[in-house]
Amino acid sequence: MPKKLTQAEMPAEDYAFYGLVWAGTVMTERVDRALTKAHGLPVSWFEVMLWLASSPEPVPASVLGNSTMLSRSQVSRVVDALQARGLVSRTPSARDARSVEISLTDEGRKVFAAADDTRRAALAPVFTDLLDDRDLEALGTVWRKLKAEKERLTQEPAAGS
Repeated sequence: MPKKLTQAEMPAEDYAFYGLVWAGTVMTERVDRALTKAHGLPVSWFEVMLWLASSPEPVPASVLGNSTMLSRSQVSRVVDALQARGLVSRTPSARDARSVEISLTDEGRKVFAAADDTRRAALAPVFTDLLDDRDLEALGTVWRKLKAEKERLTQEPAAGS
């Protein structure tokens, strides 16, 4: 039977990359199962609701498309599904007549609060209960560096432009 590579046999950057991918996949699957079972909310719906719940104002649909890890077409489908369940509303933008803004309804805020409790409970035994404040701060630092570089690269003009 073939053996698995150990951490010592992998270059540090490969092990770190694998760890990020593994952790993201495992935790996303865990949260998705918990949210779907308890609330009928796939994790992609929860992600959109999280961004909406974090904003005191309605969020332009284009901002949601740029903020989440979903494509714009996926965001549009998620918003359609959330609206069909009465969890979000779409209103014409007061600033741009061509745009719509999305916000959680009162029912959406209630469902989000319950779903957020479920998410936290699902993550606790495999994440927050295992990591101390220094670990969480280190992960936050890594995430901010990676995100800042992605944003810098998306703002650079394309080569030859």
